[in-house]
Amino acid sequence: GIVTAPVIGALIDRWDRRQALMLSDAGGAIVAIVLVVLFRFGQPQVWQLYILVALGSICRAGQVPALMAAITLLVAKQRHSRAAGLVQAVQAVALVVGPPAGAALLLVTSVSGVVLVDFATYLFALATLALVRVPAPPDLAGAAGQRSLLREGAAGWSYLQERPALVGLLAFLAVMNFTLAVVQALITPMILDFSGAAVLGTVLSVGSVGLLLGNVVVSLWGGPARRVRGMLCSGTVFGLAGMASGLRASMALIAAAFFVALFAVPFIQTSSQAILLAKVAPAIQGRVFAMRQMVAWSAISIGYLVAGPLADRVFKPLLGPGGRLVPTLGPLLGVGAGRGIGLLFMVMGGMAVTASLLGQGYAPLRELEQRLPDAAVAPGTTSAA
Repeated sequence: GIVTAPVIGALIDRWDRRQALMLSDAGGAIVAIVLVVLFRFGQPQVWQLYILVALGSICRAGQVPALMAAITLLVAKQRHSRAAGLVQAVQAVALVVGPPAGAALLLVTSVSGVVLVDFATYLFALATLALVRVPAPPDLAGAAGQRSLLREGAAGWSYLQERPALVGLLAFLAVMNFTLAVVQALITPMILDFSGAAVLGTVLSVGSVGLLLGNVVVSLWGGPARRVRGMLCSGTVFGLAGMASGLRASMALIAAAFFVALFAVPFIQTSSQAILLAKVAPAIQGRVFAMRQMVAWSAISIGYLVAGPLADRVFKPLLGPGGRLVPTLGPLLGVGAGRGIGLLFMVMGGMAVTASLLGQGYAPLRELEQRLPDAAVAPGTTSAA
């Protein structure tokens, strides 16, 4: 998905937005049904699963950029934040409901049965899209086929480079995604270091409620009028909550901090999406949103990759018995189980706060809404709904 994002973004800008969404869902459905066949008629080989996962990632890489690019053509500018909040709320529901639903299905059916249900959801999505009309960008026909897909994909990055404020926005989002990925990867081992599965389940549930509630609030409220300030302030709240989660091996403190941190995430996401929807020309939004997703997925992948080694080889020994930081930070943070990861959480939270403060100090980003004019949308392509 990361590697193919520029080309996928170029294809989205060449195609009708609904067509792009339907092709993404159709590709996901094909991957799901092939997986069902493999499980029904034998044991899938690992190499086969790698290929299917890669193909599924490519299909998913087109869904969010196409969906966000369609919002510009369906929703009035003043409601971009609410629309983005609704999208995030639906995704949050899927993240909360999907895993336990899959586990429950495994109790009554096989893996192929679960994947068959997944295939049915793609069919439902395709049926829904068949009922929706999405206007095409005004210059779609003239832009298609003018250059190679690779050059068109690179044009998305060139568009961003010409606007330093948007590059600063993506850099801020990269830091947020990196720190969130590290926390998500390590919250389970940190809690299991000093407590049991019941405590872990409680903390994860509280965090999920925070994420869902934040999305509901944004979708109903529409987010702050000054989106850049709201995004940066939410980043500060997220960082401070991350720092608080590492202070003590306390379920109540970690759960509360996790709730606040995930409650702040939708405000960061929807504000940034609303900014891009308003400031990026519809004809290039597929490429720009694909670039945004590429940066986000890269930061998340790096976070997952380094989280384990950082915890096991660097931070755990620092606050383990006899660790180098025990004399100085031991009295404050504690020593032993989970405390090294707690220190790492404080570092990640500090990174998020620092990124927010730097964003506030970077004039092109701070004044983005005033300096960068809104993109023009041709009359008739956007409804007031």
